[in-house]
Amino acid sequence: MTAGNVKLLGVWASPFVNRVEIALKIKSIDPVFIQETLLPKSELLLKSNPVYKKIPVLFHNEKPICESLVILQYIDEAWPDGPSILPSDPYDRAIARFWAAYIDEKWFPMALEFRKAEGKEAKAAVLEKIPEGNLMLEEAFIKISKGKPFFGGDSIGYLDIVLGSLLGWVKAQEIIHEMKILDETKIPSLAKWDERFCSDKVVKDFIPEPEKLAEVYRKYYNLKKATSN
Repeated sequence: MTAGNVKLLGVWASPFVNRVEIALKIKSIDPVFIQETLLPKSELLLKSNPVYKKIPVLFHNEKPICESLVILQYIDEAWPDGPSILPSDPYDRAIARFWAAYIDEKWFPMALEFRKAEGKEAKAAVLEKIPEGNLMLEEAFIKISKGKPFFGGDSIGYLDIVLGSLLGWVKAQEIIHEMKILDETKIPSLAKWDERFCSDKVVKDFIPEPEKLAEVYRKYYNLKKATSN
């Protein structure tokens, strides 16, 4: 349904914005999308998120909610009649939050660290760390999913959204730097989950293709480099 009192500030290529879009889709909420400029950042963004100055920002009844993980939890609580996003069990909910924090604070930065590494030795050192993080997520998926298709069980849930929204950019980095971050032979369960997640009708309209993201990255990098000179 269209919700005139729900607005989303962001850009289509942001995985953190994509998270919010997926969560709203699960709840059958169709927000008004407000395109953010970023270079320079809009007055609306600076006013609504003065602390981090980052997208996404969700507006519900004109009140801003910031930070994607916070927004996901807010959506689940604000529209309780729709399908649940977070687990109902307090322990399972705590575990989901733990791994979400790991993904955002450890795994994703590690996966993108390669682009900052200079020289063959530095790049090789980064590549040595990635498999360990991937294996931890593989084991977490097996344990949390309990044999079901998704982290959330039979349907897409909180951790699926958190991790799945980032994979497009990880694959884009593989294209840009001609290297492998996700080795399907070492994380077979996650590889199958990846296929199920990306083909699900709830998310396929919101997850950009890696090739398009690689193109966006190159353009953004060149523009940022030009404006900083």
